[in-house]
Parts: sequence; C-alpha cells; structure tokens
Amino acid sequence: METYNIDKIRADFPILKREVNGKPLVYLDNGATTQKPTAVINAIAHYYTDMNSNVHRGVHYLSQISTDAFEVTRKKLQSFINAPEDKQVIITKGTTDSINLVATCYGRAFIHAGDEIIISAMEHHSNIVPWQMLCDEKGCKIRVIPMNDKGELDMEAYQNLFNEKTKLVAVTYVSNALGTINPVKEMISIAHDKGVVVLVDAAQAVQHIQVDVQDLDVDFLAFSGHKMYGPTGVGVLYGKEELLNAMPPYQGGGDMIKEVTFEKTTYNELPFKFEAGTPNIEAGICLNEAIDYINSIGLKNIEAYEHELLDYALEKLSQIPGMKFIGTADQKCSVISFIIEGTHPYDVGVILDKLGIAVRTGHHCAQPVMDRFGIPGTIRASLALYNTKEEIDILVAGIQRAVNMLV
Repeated sequence: METYNIDKIRADFPILKREVNGKPLVYLDNGATTQKPTAVINAIAHYYTDMNSNVHRGVHYLSQISTDAFEVTRKKLQSFINAPEDKQVIITKGTTDSINLVATCYGRAFIHAGDEIIISAMEHHSNIVPWQMLCDEKGCKIRVIPMNDKGELDMEAYQNLFNEKTKLVAVTYVSNALGTINPVKEMISIAHDKGVVVLVDAAQAVQHIQVDVQDLDVDFLAFSGHKMYGPTGVGVLYGKEELLNAMPPYQGGGDMIKEVTFEKTTYNELPFKFEAGTPNIEAGICLNEAIDYINSIGLKNIEAYEHELLDYALEKLSQIPGMKFIGTADQKCSVISFIIEGTHPYDVGVILDKLGIAVRTGHHCAQPVMDRFGIPGTIRASLALYNTKEEIDILVAGIQRAVNMLV
C-alpha cells in the first residue's frame, strides 16, 4: 500500500473539504452513493457548456460528438466488466431499472405460472419486489436461500431449492446491509448445471472488487454509476447476447425501432432495442470519467486498501461497550452494520450527524435482513477508496460520545 496516495485521492474529491455542523465532513455513507471526483464534476460542466445535444439522432456536429462520447462510455464499460461485445452493455437508469428490465422482459417471455425464482435472504428490495410483481402477474413463486447468523448464505440449502420448475436465480454479489461477499461464481455454476439462468446484482461490488462477467459466466449483471463515483441516473445491464436477443423490448419509443408503420413495428438491434427514448446523456458520457478514475488507481489497489481499512474499523469499533456487529461473514467488503445495546440506530445517527459524520441508519432497503436478525434496523458505515483510519477514529469517538449521552 506504499503506492496508495490517500492524500492525493482525497484532494480529488472537493466535497471532502467541506464542513458539516462546523465539523470536517466524515462521509461514511458510500453504500448509498459515493462522492464525485473533480474529473467527473468537470466533465458534467463540459458536456453542458460544449457538447449538449441529443444522441443517435442527428447528423450535425454536436449530435455526433455527443453520440461518440456516449458510445465511448459503453466501450469503456465493456472493458471494465470484460464483456465479450459492447452491444451486450445496456445503458439504464441504474441497478433497479436493470433488474426491472430483466424481470419484465425475460419474465414476460420465459417465466410462466407455476415456475420458481430463487433469491437470497439478503437481497435489496430492488431484487425482491420486481420478482414479486412478476409472480403476482404470472402466478409463479419465489423461493429464498436462507442465511446463517454470520450473514452467510446456506449453500447446501441453495442447492436443495432447485427443481424442474426453477427458471431463474437472482442474487446480490455483495450485500448492501451486511457487506457479505457471496460466492456468486459457485452459485452460477450450480444454477447452470441445472439449466437455470442467473442475474447478479453487482451494485455494491464493481467499485470494490474486480468483476469479470466472462469468468463468472453470469447471464445478467446489473450495477449503478452513482455508487462507483459517477453521476446519478445511469446504470448498466449486461446480458448474454442470445438472451437479450430472445427477450422482447422493455419500453417502446424512439431509438429502439428500425421501422414503424401503423400495421407493424420492427425493433432495433442490440443494445438500442432496450434503450427507448432520450437517455441521461450527461450521466452516460460522464460515467466514462468515473471508470477512468477507478482504473487510474486500480481495483486491486482499491480492494487491498479498503480491506485494510475495514479490518482497522472492525477492530476499533469492537472495543465500544455494547457494540454488536450485524453481518460477520468471513468474506466481507466495505460495509459495517452494527447496533449498540441500549440505543436506537436513529438516535445514534442524529448525534453523529451533529459531529459531521455521515452514516446510514434504518433497514437499508433490506427489511427481510432486519427481520432475520430480529432488529428494526442498524447503523451502517460504508467505506470507499477515499476514507481513512483517521476518519474511523473520529467515528469511534463519535459513537462513544453518543453512547455516553444515550445510555
């Protein structure tokens, strides 16, 4: 880690220089969204001052340079996840939109009454509710992979959930509420041995660890730009080409068509078949800068630095009386969820905010996880490449102060 220049990295994020409630900002809510480096912020301003035009729609200069820049991002995303071709990279509004696209389009075509979908007990609501909506519409059924008290999936139970009715597995790579890294490559292999398609929610993974869709052999993979230092309102759905070609379009409108008559419409080729209407052009173009920023540091370096920071945080936090970690899996990254005996997460979060410390409190859009552990919610500190041990020390001191006030 001698080459990891944390001071230089922090200098790239202007918001980290500000104060909150008269205290230096300590931003530990990266699981909800990450802050943006100057390169991304400048790129947004550059788009609107020098490039603004609709994409894929015009022969004039501004339209052409905007289109070229938008498609550069697609190619950069292809490389980032090692997709075979850039046409397999669908630009969406985010992870939620990507999962809903698969639930709607793959579900509409290939999942029928009586079929079963396997999800895990640690999913974000965005990887639960779309499948419930499909089941309500189609008359299919959800089956849930249980987890143990450490927040690890029961792999034996997972294998036993499969039967001739199983059509799809939807599972998170990294739990947003627990930080558990799931063995998705093994899970995909098990599903494929039984002829079942797999969707992986990688929203909490791609910014922390290297994700290679070909190595995983995953059928669908979803993630968001704003959790990887890019703009909000943009995300990705990767899909295997044969599956995307077999699926009907998600929405109708401009850009997803080849020819329209009142009698019949023929649809565009991939990826445009799933990209109806004007996209979030600015976000799509500027996501390129976020990818470049991550690549300039290197995901292996980021993973090593964040792992060291996570270990340090767990050690320091464990010394606080009444501390109980929720999610103690052997394989974890980025997320520390905890409760403190005699306190409510909301109260602790409010006190920390007064000290300039941003954490997330509540159920983290994962209510079934909280039900599994018999709690209303947790305090969640989620780490990013710009956080420091000094910030962890400030967090620990802040929690201790909150405990002294509340208990």
